[in-house]
Amino acid sequence: MKVVFVTRWFFILVFGVLLTACGASRPKPAQIPPLKADKPIQALWQFKMGDDISFVQSLQVVQDRLALTSDKGKIAVVNVRNGQTEWRYELKTALSTGAGFDGEHVAAVTLNNELVLLKAGKVLWRSRLTSQSYTHPLIAGERVFMLMADRSILAFDLASGERLWVQQRPGEPLVLKQNGVLMPFQNTLLVGLGGRLTALNPDNGQVKWDVPVANPRGINDLERLVDLVAKPSRVANSVCVRAFQSQVGCVDALRGSVVWTRASVGSQGVDGNDKMLIGTESNGVVQAWSRSTGDRLWDSDRLKYRELTGPMFTAKGIVIGDSGGWLYLLSASDGSLINRVQTSSDGFASTPTALAEGGFVVLTRDGLLQAYQLP
Repeated sequence: MKVVFVTRWFFILVFGVLLTACGASRPKPAQIPPLKADKPIQALWQFKMGDDISFVQSLQVVQDRLALTSDKGKIAVVNVRNGQTEWRYELKTALSTGAGFDGEHVAAVTLNNELVLLKAGKVLWRSRLTSQSYTHPLIAGERVFMLMADRSILAFDLASGERLWVQQRPGEPLVLKQNGVLMPFQNTLLVGLGGRLTALNPDNGQVKWDVPVANPRGINDLERLVDLVAKPSRVANSVCVRAFQSQVGCVDALRGSVVWTRASVGSQGVDGNDKMLIGTESNGVVQAWSRSTGDRLWDSDRLKYRELTGPMFTAKGIVIGDSGGWLYLLSASDGSLINRVQTSSDGFASTPTALAEGGFVVLTRDGLLQAYQLP
């Protein structure tokens, strides 16, 4: 995992720091014996992006479409019913984020600190940014919202690209080089700033409420890093998030109050339903909590010491990928292994993302978007 250092003048210096749960090499995972499933997980279609992908993307399915990006600046919108291309565009400039997508418009950020908005394979406008961003842009309410590496939040007019407002928030000097929390809730913009979940008025950027999910601790800046990571899990007023390598918690976004937090060492987002919340630990343990109380429901160490993606919760079970290219289906009742399928990849660049009727898609590190159907 990479971390960036932000100086007091908000210049950014990138240094490669690999963070692991224990700071040492990962033990070898135990072999999983052959699994007898009633029916296999069925492959549906594949879409080849054409470039490798190094950063983890949060895929959004809107109107049976999703948008994805590559490191080198390729952007594609894909029909998830059949895997066919809706449109493609190549910026010829490297990108630092995945795509913000509303079903028609795609927003992405280049390594040259430029926000670009596209529609139907054409660039509508570009806007110069004052710092880098590693969080996907959010397109909502005829605006484009940005969470920057200097912990500022920006809003742009969707039609013209005009900057509408900027909110600068103080924070810790280290910023995680990973997709953060930026999401709509009713007529509110929710933003992860350090270990805090903050609600802003989308019209002017004014703070509505601000609550801590995790507090910085430790004797140095690296130990104090607690950024909230994508993706969050929302059910009605309950918004649950992970603070990097420290906590998992749920917030009542209507009242602006913390419902519960629990210690949890992980770097991937969470998912769940109205009853439970699921997360993957950095050591490969899968955990389930009660969404209402935070009580531990079960732990599963069947995938221990595997490098796991974030979970995808479905009515048929929990789907999780690992760095060896396996996709697993776990029981939501106890975490037991129900089914699995081997892909051709050696790792994933997205969490599995749900489609209709038990389908899902996942993006591989070599730029292959794959769709599957759960039995």
